[in-house]
Amino acid sequence: MPAKTPEIDFRAVSPGDLDLLGQWMETSHWRKWWGDPEEELGFIRDMVEGRDTTRPFIFEVDGRPVGYIQYWFIGEHQNEQWAKDDPWLMELPADAIGVDLSIGAVENLSKGIGTASLRKFVQKLLQDGFKTIIIDPDPDNERAVRAYRKSGFRPVKHLEGRFEGVLVMQYKTNKNELN
Repeated sequence: MPAKTPEIDFRAVSPGDLDLLGQWMETSHWRKWWGDPEEELGFIRDMVEGRDTTRPFIFEVDGRPVGYIQYWFIGEHQNEQWAKDDPWLMELPADAIGVDLSIGAVENLSKGIGTASLRKFVQKLLQDGFKTIIIDPDPDNERAVRAYRKSGFRPVKHLEGRFEGVLVMQYKTNKNELN
């Protein structure tokens, strides 16, 4: 008998999720690739309370919270403040969106959860009318880069290797080539 395909759902982060997110952010795999947990949690609090337009979500597998995913608007970050640290932002279409995600607990790493969740999230974003979807892992985060490739993201050729600490990748469809 074949294994049941897990049900993946997304729900907006609420104030009640902040403690769980704080716990996840203290784990080594979060701390390695994300910023200071207290600062990152503050950013998410700003999103939840409407002071930041980034859209934060918890993703659940079979009703159990297993990770965090968000999307943000590239055009809102195409300014001097952001460009000094992330100049690659200025080379993307203003209507593009960026996606970030992380698996919550370490025991859920390397199980295909991130890949499956990202695929489903991207399909939702495409259905919502977004055409250019970017993800920007550190190239040294090999686990993430592999998952993103499996999810349909490919390096943006004209940006590849030009910016230290970032591999700009785009979700590829037949209609949305940046290269």
